[in-house]
Amino acid sequence: MKTKEKKIKYEAWLNAEIMHKNSRKWLSELEFIKDEQLFFDDLIESYTLKLIDSKLFPKTKKIIDRLSLIQEETHSLIKTIKNHDKGLGVMIDDSYEIEKEENYKKKHGKLMVVVNNFLEKYKTLKADLFTLITGIVKDEKLLLTK
Repeated sequence: MKTKEKKIKYEAWLNAEIMHKNSRKWLSELEFIKDEQLFFDDLIESYTLKLIDSKLFPKTKKIIDRLSLIQEETHSLIKTIKNHDKGLGVMIDDSYEIEKEENYKKKHGKLMVVVNNFLEKYKTLKADLFTLITGIVKDEKLLLTK
């Protein structure tokens, strides 16, 4: 199913300070996600034998593949946001290059949509991974209590 891209009118209220704060917030969230992904790698490694069990393997493989793609996307987004934030000078250099400023605002708005979509996708992956691991832990507890 193809989703329609949302058209958001954001240019009117965007200024250099708001865009810089957005970028800093996104970077903070993405850096945390990057650390969290390392935890997920360790978690997967801890439960490798259970995860490759024949009945769980197809589901596990999909989740691990999604995690790999998300990790690459995280690194790419961090780089993109850092570069975007470096370009903020066009908004504060007193050159009044309206076209460049408007283009920067449009790029910022598009980046806002990309980051929000990424965060939603990441939350879904995280929930799927936790559901998978929780099921394994519950199965282990059941085996231990018998």
